[in-house]
Amino acid sequence: MTRDLNGKKIVVVGATGVLGAEISSQLKSMGTTVCAVVRNGDRLDSSITEYATADITDNFALRNAFATLAPFDGVINAAGVVAFGTLAELDDVTLTNLFAINAIAPLVMLRESSPHISAGGFFLNISAVVALSPLSGMAAYSASKAGGWAGMVGATRELRRQKIDVIDARPPHTETGLATRPIAGEAPKLPDGLEPAFVAARIIEAIQSGENDLPAEAFNK
Repeated sequence: MTRDLNGKKIVVVGATGVLGAEISSQLKSMGTTVCAVVRNGDRLDSSITEYATADITDNFALRNAFATLAPFDGVINAAGVVAFGTLAELDDVTLTNLFAINAIAPLVMLRESSPHISAGGFFLNISAVVALSPLSGMAAYSASKAGGWAGMVGATRELRRQKIDVIDARPPHTETGLATRPIAGEAPKLPDGLEPAFVAARIIEAIQSGENDLPAEAFNK
């Protein structure tokens, strides 16, 4: 369904990250009230009207955060982590963190936020191109993103009765600096990525136009 975001209230999870901050800024310029769920509110800018703090791997904290900000018209999850290296090189802690943040947390966010999303609203998860095109040396990261993607696809039908759109966005490599901050390993040489402003604008366009899936090809200029 198409939607006008002017006057709507949207929660951005990970609003202090490069892409999350860009999305928040663009939404505010459109007349949207932007709220945030973050670990540390000190880094938020003036785009954010209200925020709640939570570690996204803490289910109870997420539940309280969404209840504090409720009600709202949509949620955008822009939080995530990356790790590099073969499966043989990755330790148990890294594997656990990848799946906790990239796969389990988005599902918990959807579960805990959906009761507070108004009819006609949405939940958008930003996964990655590797969710459906896994890469050697990034197998665990790819799998964690694929888990989040599968959860969004499965939940789409589950939330139709509530008239909530569930959207998965899988942008190609974007220049957010995330690759320079892996939780393990070292990034291989990567091609130049997309500009965060372009990716943010494309994601917002999809929300407005009612697109229910945003594959990597949707970000072609």
